[in-house]
Amino acid sequence: MEATRRTTMTEQTAPHGSGGASTPAKRARVRIPHLQAMKDRGETWSMLTSYDMYTAQIFDEAGIPVLLVGDSASNNVYGYESSLPVTVDELLPLVRAVSRSVSRALVLADLPFGSYQESPEQAFRTAARFMKEAGAHAVKLEGGLEMVPQVEKLTRNGIPVMAHIGFTPQSEHQLGGYRVQGRDDAADTLLEEAKALDAAGAFGMVLEMVPAAAARRITEAVSVPTVGIGAGTDCDAQVLVWQDMMGLRTERMPRFVKQYADLATVMTDAAHAFATDVAQGTFPAEEHSF
Repeated sequence: MEATRRTTMTEQTAPHGSGGASTPAKRARVRIPHLQAMKDRGETWSMLTSYDMYTAQIFDEAGIPVLLVGDSASNNVYGYESSLPVTVDELLPLVRAVSRSVSRALVLADLPFGSYQESPEQAFRTAARFMKEAGAHAVKLEGGLEMVPQVEKLTRNGIPVMAHIGFTPQSEHQLGGYRVQGRDDAADTLLEEAKALDAAGAFGMVLEMVPAAAARRITEAVSVPTVGIGAGTDCDAQVLVWQDMMGLRTERMPRFVKQYADLATVMTDAAHAFATDVAQGTFPAEEHSF
């Protein structure tokens, strides 16, 4: 797809034409047909993670069309070392907080490790909880050909599914750690997985840590939007973990992360200033007292 055809969702907020799905007006709810229509028109869009009320409200107001309550909450909220330990019961309140706090964004809930791999029936039961109990608009699951039955089961029963292929963090031990997937001949396998998930009814798919050339082939071959994270410039959308792109997390960042702020420094300075004011007796002042 030619780069010159691409615009962003925030640049294009007025409906296109009178027929079919179109990009929603500024405060209209983002629906899956809007995302598909943007791919069809060559418009790129953004996705960020969100796990709480305030980030959900800020990102929604900023025009981010899709908010992912990711299993990345495991190591960005709960303090686990990886995404594997987080449970359904730990993620449900986070999804509920985000879905209650947005007026426009589509809220996408990650299905955590162990909650959907066993069978399509298990996947349906888990996904139904996120839809019924937490107000999610769609769910995301990881895996390739082995996940086709799960995707078919969910979509047949009214649950929109975003697939996730390439590097799949829930399989990090099997994959040998954080490694780029789809190099050389493996790109053909990845392409076949993408086509199968497209045919199974997925409304989109995340491509994580995939060579740009392979991601381009997939984006051109499938009918639904691709969402890149470390997958080059030709995907239909891009996603980042908000703590990474805002500079709240201070560890070494993956190559694909661009930091747009330095919240860690801002918050450290503010906390230090507060502690100093309290220690010196300058807070609370008279104006802060009743």
